[in-house]
Amino acid sequence: QVQLVESGGGLVQAGGSLRLSCVASGSGFSINDMAWYRQAPGKQRELVANITSISRTNYADSVKGRFTISRDNAKNAVYLQMNSLKPEDTAVYYCYCHYMSGPITRLRYDASWGQGTLVTVSS
Repeated sequence: QVQLVESGGGLVQAGGSLRLSCVASGSGFSINDMAWYRQAPGKQRELVANITSISRTNYADSVKGRFTISRDNAKNAVYLQMNSLKPEDTAVYYCYCHYMSGPITRLRYDASWGQGTLVTVSS
């Protein structure tokens, strides 16, 4: 089982920036895709951005041009640089990864979620 731990959330004024980090830990795994999701109060969880194992990226339209997702495969980490933050970006941000584990003859594919980190953008 892979554990994900996020950090970097907090309170920021509109127009400001924050950088979220997420590190995966465990043993005997190889991470495929990683992503950031968010869930605002009263709303469904939504994809913010995802990044493949070869660093191809995809963004929600609402964050394109403002957020940048990146990863460090050596550290099993994914980051989300958030610039020009808006009050509507306020949400709990969750890290997600899809990974494989086990011997080559019996590979398992699983997914893990982090516990979430709160981002609050004041107007």
